[in-house]
Amino acid sequence: MEAAPVWGELITLLLMAVALGMDAFSLGIGIGLKGIRLLDICKISFTIGLFHIVMPLTGMFMGHYAGELLGGVATAAGGGLLVVLGAHMVYSAMRGDAVQSIDHRTFWGLMLFSLTVSIDSFSVGVSLGMFASDLLLTVLLFGLLGGFMSVLGLLLGRRVGQWVGDYGEAFGGLILLAFGLKFLM
Repeated sequence: MEAAPVWGELITLLLMAVALGMDAFSLGIGIGLKGIRLLDICKISFTIGLFHIVMPLTGMFMGHYAGELLGGVATAAGGGLLVVLGAHMVYSAMRGDAVQSIDHRTFWGLMLFSLTVSIDSFSVGVSLGMFASDLLLTVLLFGLLGGFMSVLGLLLGRRVGQWVGDYGEAFGGLILLAFGLKFLM
């Protein structure tokens, strides 16, 4: 009987990790279109994976603290945060907002790029911290999938055109929006 909630949590976290990795994937395509060396792909993907661990971890600690302070209101606040974040991702994708061209070959450019594609995982981490999800499983899934999806995006960008870019971010936003609504109901 215990296996169903565990699988449900795992599937939920996997879908959230994919949704958060869509930013790294779609922006990776954009960078890959400009041409990128395999060494740069490894550096960017590793750094994004690391940020996809650190950002939600920080958010989860803050969310856990807020959850203790707010009690039952925390679930609604976390769900509302996911709805706002998901709606913003969809809105940004539809408007065509793009990250300014950042030189990923410099240390600060790499840090800034990784932060921009990982900042939404901080907000999701805050929400998940309020729901007391499995800390280690969550950050490892977010980090592994964030890094993996950036590799896929960068490699795909090297090979193909711009046909996926904005749709990836919109799809990720819809997933977060759906989970936010689930938590609110």
